[in-house]
Amino acid sequence: MKLDLREIIDVPGGRLSFAQELSTERLGSPAILSWDSVPDAEGVVENTAGVLTARGRIQARMTCVCDRCGAEFKAEKALDFEAPIVPAGESEDPEAFELEGDWLDLDDLLETVYILDMDTKYLCRHDCKGVCPECGKNLNEGPCSCRKKPDPRLAVLEQLLDK
Repeated sequence: MKLDLREIIDVPGGRLSFAQELSTERLGSPAILSWDSVPDAEGVVENTAGVLTARGRIQARMTCVCDRCGAEFKAEKALDFEAPIVPAGESEDPEAFELEGDWLDLDDLLETVYILDMDTKYLCRHDCKGVCPECGKNLNEGPCSCRKKPDPRLAVLEQLLDK
Protein backbone atom coordinates (compact mmCIF):
# COMPACT_ATOMS: atom_id res chain seq x y z
CA MET A 1 0.00 0.00 0.00
CA LYS A 2 1.26 3.45 -0.88
CA LEU A 3 0.68 6.09 1.76
CA ASP A 4 0.11 9.65 0.47
CA LEU A 5 2.05 12.03 2.73
CA ARG A 6 1.31 15.29 0.85
CA GLU A 7 -0.91 16.60 3.62
CA ILE A 8 1.81 16.32 6.33
CA ILE A 9 5.14 16.80 4.46
CA ASP A 10 5.12 20.59 4.84
CA VAL A 11 3.11 20.70 8.09
CA PRO A 12 5.25 20.50 11.24
CA GLY A 13 3.27 18.55 13.83
CA GLY A 14 1.25 16.78 11.12
CA ARG A 15 0.26 13.17 11.71
CA LEU A 16 -1.14 10.46 9.47
CA SER A 17 -2.32 7.16 10.98
CA PHE A 18 -2.20 3.79 9.22
CA ALA A 19 -3.32 0.22 9.84
CA GLN A 20 -2.45 -2.65 7.52
CA GLU A 21 -2.11 -6.42 7.34
CA LEU A 22 1.23 -7.64 6.02
CA SER A 23 1.47 -10.20 3.25
CA THR A 24 3.15 -13.35 4.58
CA GLU A 25 4.61 -14.19 1.17
CA ARG A 26 8.05 -12.69 1.96
CA LEU A 27 7.88 -13.20 5.73
CA GLY A 28 8.17 -16.97 5.65
CA SER A 29 10.74 -19.14 7.33
CA PRO A 30 11.14 -22.92 7.25
CA ALA A 31 10.37 -22.92 10.99
CA ILE A 32 6.98 -21.20 10.54
CA LEU A 33 4.37 -23.86 9.76
CA SER A 34 1.34 -21.57 9.63
CA TRP A 35 0.13 -18.11 10.56
CA ASP A 36 -2.57 -18.19 13.27
CA SER A 37 -3.13 -14.50 12.72
CA VAL A 38 -1.69 -12.59 9.81
CA PRO A 39 0.85 -9.98 10.92
CA ASP A 40 -0.89 -6.66 11.25
CA ALA A 41 0.58 -3.25 11.80
CA GLU A 42 -0.74 0.01 13.06
CA GLY A 43 0.98 3.26 13.65
CA VAL A 44 1.47 6.84 12.61
CA VAL A 45 3.73 8.91 10.38
CA GLU A 46 4.66 12.16 12.11
CA ASN A 47 6.28 15.35 10.93
CA THR A 48 8.42 16.71 13.75
CA ALA A 49 10.05 19.99 12.71
CA GLY A 50 10.24 18.83 9.10
CA VAL A 51 11.57 15.34 9.89
CA LEU A 52 9.23 12.46 8.99
CA THR A 53 9.19 9.39 11.21
CA ALA A 54 7.04 6.25 11.09
CA ARG A 55 6.24 4.72 14.49
CA GLY A 56 4.08 1.75 15.25
CA ARG A 57 3.64 -1.85 16.27
CA ILE A 58 3.49 -5.11 14.33
CA GLN A 59 1.85 -8.18 15.89
CA ALA A 60 1.56 -11.77 14.69
CA ARG A 61 0.72 -15.25 15.98
CA MET A 62 2.09 -18.36 14.35
CA THR A 63 2.63 -22.10 14.70
CA CYS A 64 6.31 -22.99 14.48
CA VAL A 65 8.56 -26.03 14.68
CA CYS A 66 11.44 -25.92 17.16
CA ASP A 67 14.86 -25.82 15.52
CA ARG A 68 16.34 -28.01 18.30
CA CYS A 69 13.75 -30.63 19.23
CA GLY A 70 11.33 -30.55 16.28
CA ALA A 71 8.23 -30.02 18.44
CA GLU A 72 5.41 -27.78 17.23
CA PHE A 73 4.65 -24.74 19.35
CA LYS A 74 2.65 -21.53 19.26
CA ALA A 75 4.54 -18.24 19.13
CA GLU A 76 3.57 -14.60 19.30
CA LYS A 77 5.59 -11.70 18.00
CA ALA A 78 5.07 -8.08 18.96
CA LEU A 79 7.46 -5.55 17.52
CA ASP A 80 7.56 -1.82 18.19
CA PHE A 81 9.32 0.15 15.48
CA GLU A 82 10.49 3.64 14.61
CA ALA A 83 11.85 4.43 11.14
CA PRO A 84 13.03 7.69 9.60
CA ILE A 85 11.56 8.71 6.24
CA VAL A 86 13.53 10.88 3.82
CA PRO A 87 13.04 12.27 0.32
CA ALA A 88 14.63 10.11 -2.40
CA GLY A 89 18.40 10.59 -2.71
CA GLU A 90 18.74 12.97 0.25
CA SER A 91 20.20 10.62 2.86
CA GLU A 92 22.85 7.97 3.10
CA ASP A 93 21.36 6.56 6.32
CA PRO A 94 20.87 2.81 5.68
CA GLU A 95 18.01 2.72 8.20
CA ALA A 96 16.01 5.47 6.46
CA PHE A 97 13.17 4.73 4.05
CA GLU A 98 12.89 6.87 0.94
CA LEU A 99 9.78 8.56 -0.36
CA GLU A 100 8.68 8.07 -3.94
CA GLY A 101 7.65 11.64 -4.64
CA ASP A 102 5.17 12.34 -1.85
CA TRP A 103 4.34 8.66 -1.36
CA LEU A 104 5.68 6.12 1.14
CA ASP A 105 5.74 2.43 0.20
CA LEU A 106 4.26 1.17 3.46
CA ASP A 107 4.50 -2.50 2.41
CA ASP A 108 8.25 -2.18 1.93
CA LEU A 109 8.75 -0.37 5.23
CA LEU A 110 6.69 -2.84 7.30
CA GLU A 111 8.10 -5.97 5.65
CA THR A 112 11.67 -4.74 6.04
CA VAL A 113 11.19 -3.86 9.71
CA TYR A 114 9.59 -7.27 10.37
CA ILE A 115 12.21 -9.28 8.45
CA LEU A 116 15.11 -7.51 10.18
CA ASP A 117 13.62 -8.45 13.56
CA MET A 118 12.89 -12.12 12.73
CA ASP A 119 14.46 -14.76 14.94
CA THR A 120 17.39 -16.71 13.53
CA LYS A 121 16.32 -19.77 15.51
CA TYR A 122 12.81 -20.65 16.56
CA LEU A 123 12.88 -22.44 19.91
CA CYS A 124 9.93 -23.91 21.80
CA ARG A 125 11.51 -22.49 24.96
CA HIS A 126 14.74 -20.65 25.68
CA ASP A 127 16.32 -23.65 27.45
CA CYS A 128 15.29 -26.33 24.91
CA LYS A 129 17.60 -29.36 25.24
CA GLY A 130 16.99 -30.72 21.74
CA VAL A 131 17.11 -34.42 20.86
CA CYS A 132 19.58 -37.20 21.61
CA PRO A 133 21.92 -37.61 18.63
CA GLU A 134 21.89 -41.40 19.10
CA CYS A 135 18.25 -42.39 19.68
CA GLY A 136 16.40 -39.18 18.75
CA LYS A 137 14.48 -38.88 22.03
CA ASN A 138 13.28 -35.39 22.93
CA LEU A 139 15.50 -34.50 25.90
CA ASN A 140 12.94 -31.97 27.17
CA GLU A 141 10.81 -34.97 28.19
CA GLY A 142 13.62 -36.50 30.26
CA PRO A 143 16.97 -38.20 29.74
CA CYS A 144 17.38 -41.02 27.27
CA SER A 145 18.80 -44.45 28.08
CA CYS A 146 21.73 -44.20 25.66
CA ARG A 147 25.16 -44.89 27.05
CA LYS A 148 27.33 -41.84 26.84
CA LYS A 149 30.10 -42.25 24.26
CA PRO A 150 33.56 -42.02 25.80
CA ASP A 151 36.04 -39.45 24.68
CA PRO A 152 38.18 -41.22 22.03
CA ARG A 153 41.29 -39.66 23.56
CA LEU A 154 40.62 -41.65 26.73
CA ALA A 155 39.81 -44.99 25.03
CA VAL A 156 43.06 -46.57 26.21
CA LEU A 157 42.21 -45.76 29.83
CA GLU A 158 38.74 -47.25 29.42
CA GLN A 159 40.33 -50.54 28.33
CA LEU A 160 42.11 -50.62 31.70
CA LEU A 161 38.75 -50.27 33.47
CA ASP A 162 37.29 -53.17 31.47
CA LYS A 163 39.99 -55.53 32.86
